Amino acid sequence: MPAADPQALAQLHERLLFARAYPRSEAEAQRADAALLKMERRVARLRRAGHDLTSLEEPEISGIAGTGMTAVFSYGVALHLVRAHAGAVEIAWDACDSLDPFGRLLPALLPLCEEDAAVEAHVPYEEWVRAAAKSQSQIAWLLRALEKRFPDAGERAVRYDSLQLALRWEFGASTATRTLMRLPRRALYCHTGPLLGRRDVRLDEIPSLPPLPSRKLSSECGALVLALARDTSAVRYRELHGFSWGDPARVLAIDAGRGVEFFYSTARPGHRLPLRGYHALSIWKNGVPIGYFEGLSLHERMDAGFNLYYTFRAGETAWLYARILQAMHQLAGASCFVVDPYQIGHENDEAIDSGAFWFYRKLGFRSVDAGIGALTAREERRIAADPAYRTPPAALRRLVREPMIYGFPGAPASDWDDFRLRRLLLRLSSRRTPPLLDRASVLRLGRA
Repeated sequence: MPAADPQALAQLHERLLFARAYPRSEAEAQRADAALLKMERRVARLRRAGHDLTSLEEPEISGIAGTGMTAVFSYGVALHLVRAHAGAVEIAWDACDSLDPFGRLLPALLPLCEEDAAVEAHVPYEEWVRAAAKSQSQIAWLLRALEKRFPDAGERAVRYDSLQLALRWEFGASTATRTLMRLPRRALYCHTGPLLGRRDVRLDEIPSLPPLPSRKLSSECGALVLALARDTSAVRYRELHGFSWGDPARVLAIDAGRGVEFFYSTARPGHRLPLRGYHALSIWKNGVPIGYFEGLSLHERMDAGFNLYYTFRAGETAWLYARILQAMHQLAGASCFVVDPYQIGHENDEAIDSGAFWFYRKLGFRSVDAGIGALTAREERRIAADPAYRTPPAALRRLVREPMIYGFPGAPASDWDDFRLRRLLLRLSSRRTPPLLDRASVLRLGRA
């Protein structure tokens, strides 16, 4: 039955994707795939009927086949999109906030433009680019002109990023969409029983678990996986450093169980951080991309950034998070994990609405702030006394003002309570090259 409007179509799309990632049987997965293959036609039907489809480009549901998106991407992602999706990506001139930055760049690419840009007001930079590109793609011409004029990749990136250039990506039936992106799997994992919940998960057990099976990919396969990770992030208006600048020669495939596969990547030389180790995971469930993780390690401490896409948050989120921490313990030696205040709700209404603070708290995380710890204990007493009680948003906003931390049994998590990375960086900023610091020095310089 056709969807009556964009909202109904979006709801159908998300139900089908969840069923494909968490099927109860192979037949259910096959039905979901068959219906998703028709999604582009459903979108076209609504368009012909005169429906406004802009709601289908909202970040919560963007990436549906037959739609598109307009966004400002960094140089690395723009370069990937133009190479991987030639003809589907173009400059969205009407969506650019300002074309003034072209006045500082175009004369370096088109010398005659200086005649216009140096002395005239309201220079039609769009016309200059159109004339230079002729019949070819304008964004492809711009990227090639930058490469020709600026041999250094870092300078090209700075020049391009300064434009804040909006791009339009028309998806069509591309397999880069959320609708159709799949990784082939030898076997489908079917959920014949109840999904695992938080009560089925104990983070404290992770250090005693056997290692997750992993295998190193060839550079060619690593490059393909990173390209898929860039696509699955870009269609959601996201970028991740480890996907944009991941090292294809150092990609691992990790079997987390229950149909879940992680692809682990680090940053390539030239894009690594000065002090912290960089670790990224793209997360796939039965061949469907469902989220990503970014870990930044310093000794045993790891800043942990976890994003599970909206559609899949009713799945086995706590179990999945435990497997991520297991992978980071196994690959990076991390034993203390820190969650940034933004991720749990500080200046982030979506995290407040989703109850992110309590997700982490119930897994064993605690605030690094003693005052917030006391407030947390008070809220937990209220919940214990009245199971129907829900922490009001105003109280949640007080709970999320400082980071949360978790340490495996025996890990010195409390050593990091007063540590702030930015404090460490500011104290080292007068040094031309950050030194390799031992743990004691890191803690001394990063504490108040």
